Amino acid sequence: MKLVSDRVVFIATVDEGSLTRAAERLGLSLAVCSKRLSTLEKRLGVRLLNRTTRQQHLTDEGSLYYEHCLRIQEDIDAMESSLAGMRDTVQGTLRVTTSASFGRKHVSPVIPEFLKLHPGIKLQLIMTDSIVDMVAEGIDVGIRIGALADSSLIAVKLAPNKRVVCAAPDYLAKAGTPVTPYELTEHQCLILSSKGASSDVWQFDVKEKLLRVPVTSSVTSNSGEVVRDAAVGGLGIAIKSIWDITDELRNGDLVTVLDDYPLTQMDIYAIYHNRRFVSPKVRAWIEFFKERFRSPPYWEAGISCCT
Repeated sequence: MKLVSDRVVFIATVDEGSLTRAAERLGLSLAVCSKRLSTLEKRLGVRLLNRTTRQQHLTDEGSLYYEHCLRIQEDIDAMESSLAGMRDTVQGTLRVTTSASFGRKHVSPVIPEFLKLHPGIKLQLIMTDSIVDMVAEGIDVGIRIGALADSSLIAVKLAPNKRVVCAAPDYLAKAGTPVTPYELTEHQCLILSSKGASSDVWQFDVKEKLLRVPVTSSVTSNSGEVVRDAAVGGLGIAIKSIWDITDELRNGDLVTVLDDYPLTQMDIYAIYHNRRFVSPKVRAWIEFFKERFRSPPYWEAGISCCT
């Protein structure tokens, strides 16, 4: 049976001038329509229609209610028409979150290009290294690096994220170059912390086995930029993503070590709410950056450890 409101039954009955014709129009039985009208009148506490076996007339209360119902129905029809049109139109406010460092380097510079392609979008970009509650904060889509913990979200891979162990040539000249991950225990390491927890155990994927190496820190920070700057300054060895140190590798401020020992994978993803229908604006954002970060991503070009 169709889910039809009492109000819709009332409007159809007035429009058709007959309860029988209204039932036919709505695909309901005459008994159901009659019960719906009786239920509506009982709920409102007034008679809306004076009905006989041959004719019906609106009461004063019914006429007033009918006029209001028509206005409500027109608003609903207009809203549904507008929403249907938006299914295929890239427009509206798009709230996006990304990490601060990655956002500054690889998202912010191409926002003008994205908005030229989609002028109907009003973009709100929240850059933070903290994990954002996307539902509570009203976020439409995010860009995150690493595994997705929240199973209520959908993740689409945008690009691989090659990470390397690196240091300044000056540091290696003084402290020596580690040949195996175990030798990291003899070095000063630069640690990125998250949510008050330090990553003082570095993990490598060696012959499909996980190798865990405890390291000692000379600098610990929750900012990847601080760790990068400390590495360039010769304070120790760091784990960094290629996207964050492309310039430093190309100009020789940093060099990679332990290239034969790959680190555990932490790729770059677009994440969005687990909904049946993905809005055009979210789809446009994801497709734009999938094309922008196509594999291999542009930041790996000319980097020896990526070839």
